[in-house]
Parts: sequence; structure tokens; C-alpha cells
Amino acid sequence: MSSPGSPGSPGFPGSPSDPFSLPGDPSPSSEGAGGDPIGGRKAVIVWSIGVAVYFVAVIFRTSLGVAGLDAADRFHVNASALSTFSILQLLVYAGMQIPVGLMVDRLGTKKVLTIGVVLFTVGQLGFAFSPSYAMALASRALLGCGDALTFISVLRLGTRWFPARRGPLVAQLAGLVGMAGNLVSTLVLARLLHSVGWTAAFAGSALCGVVVLVLMTLFLKDHPEGHEPEPAGRAGVAFVREQIALSWREPGTRLGMWVHFTTQFPAMVFLLLWGLPFLVEAQGLSRATAGELLTLVVLSNMVVGLVYGQLVARHHAARLPLALGTIGATAAAWAATLAFPGEHAPMWLLVVLCAVLGACGPASMIGFDFARPANPPERQGTASGITNMGGFVASMTTLLAIGLLLDATGQNYRVAFSAVFVLEAVGLCQILRLGSRAVRRERERLVASRVEAVHVPA
Repeated sequence: MSSPGSPGSPGFPGSPSDPFSLPGDPSPSSEGAGGDPIGGRKAVIVWSIGVAVYFVAVIFRTSLGVAGLDAADRFHVNASALSTFSILQLLVYAGMQIPVGLMVDRLGTKKVLTIGVVLFTVGQLGFAFSPSYAMALASRALLGCGDALTFISVLRLGTRWFPARRGPLVAQLAGLVGMAGNLVSTLVLARLLHSVGWTAAFAGSALCGVVVLVLMTLFLKDHPEGHEPEPAGRAGVAFVREQIALSWREPGTRLGMWVHFTTQFPAMVFLLLWGLPFLVEAQGLSRATAGELLTLVVLSNMVVGLVYGQLVARHHAARLPLALGTIGATAAAWAATLAFPGEHAPMWLLVVLCAVLGACGPASMIGFDFARPANPPERQGTASGITNMGGFVASMTTLLAIGLLLDATGQNYRVAFSAVFVLEAVGLCQILRLGSRAVRRERERLVASRVEAVHVPA
């Protein structure tokens, strides 16, 4: 017989019964009342299908990051016009976050994910065959709309199929799989682009959307049997306004949004569009070497994501120090790189920069760990949408600022990338303003729930 905390026991991370379990967790079968056990093997399978959808969405989202220079040549555009691709995509994504959160709360995960897969697959296919800049823009907007429906749906899937205590780890693992999609863009799509050409590479990648659509249609379930959510009651504009207002009123929701805002965008901007041009044109690296550094960002993200997920799951008090530490390290790495006195920063410094940028994605996931306990189950989608909007608004703003500054300064990347510090300063001020208030509110809610549990008659 396995003792608690030993390999093979239900409470050991990576046990056969539940690879997402944490020390001290009860057995998965004991957490559900009949039907599919919450956190069991079936939960992992269903959740994995949802994460596969997000994986494909990230491949499509970041595909322009390895094709930025090719897109500029193909459509004959300058830096500002090139950045418009990603800005429009993120504008649609950010603008959709609150509506998507409401849709997930109202319609459920499977319906929303189905719409998302259809939209981002059609968008990727349209981008492959676009003969003009205008059609390519429309295709990226469609892709961004479909992409916007995925991540919040996957977060909701995790909350439905796993106990709340595993939320931070499950969310970080979802982000990690998404970064694996970025890795596919960097390693596989980039090579296909230069071996089979633009149309074949993008059209071929669109087949991944068809595959996950079939899997999702056959196997995805919104929730375990016996754990159906309460049926949706009120609807209409007044109800929507109330949902948004109640979520926004919680300091934890706003803190989550600003954490996401401040931590996500430095890596997102680097991977989504401007990293490859910066490394090739400003730092004089070959495309192959630049691609390896972009890969380092992704690999660092995956490693740090596992560490952050475990730390936050075990020590909730680590959330704010981890977020602030990541912001400080990112600012320091960019300052050292941009202020280096030589024409090009040395390779060791670029390696440090890319390794530090890898922590930005995992740090942004901490934002959801502030918003989640601040809101009841019926508002989780709305609160996640508000949180997720933060990082993409910051990314969109920085993408535009860098493009405009590059054109205005004659491709001076040092001046252009200084925009990073402005956004970080704004977000940091808001985090410091809201941090103690959100943590205090969360602690009061926890104490109240414990007192209520004690006084509930058996």
C-alpha cells in the first residue's frame, strides 16, 4: 500500500490516477458524487482535448512571428503596416475577451470552442491564399476572433473538471502547452515556410484545425456527469452589465488584469512579431541563430511555467512576489540589452534576455490566480475575460508603438523598444495600488467561508 505523498498514491504529483494531483489532495474518486470523478483520468483526457485546441490556436496566432519579414516582402509593406497585422489580430482578441467570458458562462465550453476552431481555421486558410494586404488583414482578424474563444474556454474546462486547489497548476500547464504551439511555429512552420513556400506552409498548418475539431466533436464534454452547473437564469443586457460590474468591482479581478497586462506583453510582442526583426536587423544575427533564440524563449517559458505552477499551488502568498520579480527582471534585461555601448549586444546578454522573457507567460497566468478566488463560479468566465484582456491590450499598444517608432526614427530599435518601459511602469503602479487590497479581501472571504462551514448543521 502506498503511503500519502509517495509515488503511486492519489496525492502524489504525477500519480497514474491523476497527474495533476498535489500533496494532500483527496483521491479523485472521492471528490465526485457519482459519474465521472473530478480530477480523474477522464478529466485529464477531456481537458487535454481542450488544450489541444488552444495548442493549435497558438500555432496560428504566432505563425506571423516567423513570417514577418516574408510578409513584408510578399505584401510590399513597411514596419507600421506590418505591425498592423498583429495589432488588428490582438485588437479583435482583446475586444472579444469579455463577450467570450459571458458566452462561456452562458453557452458552455464545447459550443464556444467549436465556433473558435471554425473561425481560426478559416482565418489561417484565408491567410495562406491572400493575394493582397487587405485580404490578409481580414484573415488575421478572423483568426484573432477564433483565437479569442479558446483560452478562457480551456480555463473554464479546467475549473469544471479539476478541484479548485489544482487551478494554478492546471492553468500553468495549459499555458505551457500553448507555448509548445509557439515552439512548433518557431521550429516547424519556419522551416516549412522556406522549403515549400507561403501558401503550402499556411494551408498545410490549417489542417491541424480540422483534426482538433473532429476530436472535440467526438470526445469533449463541458463537465463531469453528476456535476452539472446550475441552469442559466437571467439574460439580457441588464444581466450582462451586472456580471461585468460585479466582476470589475472585485479588487482581485482588477489586480489580475493588471498583473496580466504588465507581465505578458514583453514576450508576446517579441514572439508575435518584433523579435526576429530585432535580432536579425538590429543585432546582426542570422535567421537561424535568431530562430534559436526565439526557441529559447519558448523553452524557458515551459520550464518556468512548471515551477511557477507548483509554487503558486503550494504557497498562495508567492503570487505577488513572483509577478513583481518577473517584471523587475524583464525591465533589467531589456535595459541592459538596449543600453549596451557596442553596436550589437553580446550573445550572452541576448541569451539572458530571451531566458528572462520566457518567464513572462507563466507570470501572466498568476493574474488568473487573483481573479479566480475573487469571483463565484457563475462569474468565472467573465472575470477571466477581463483578466485576459489586460495582456493583449498591452501587447497591441506596444506592437503599434514599436512600429511607429521604427518608421519615425529610421529603424532605431533601441528607441522603439524603450516603449516596453512605459507600459511596465503603468502596470506596476496599478499592481502596487491594488495588491494589498485584493489580498486582504481574499483573506476576509476565506475566513468568512470557514466560519460559515463551522456553523452549518451536520
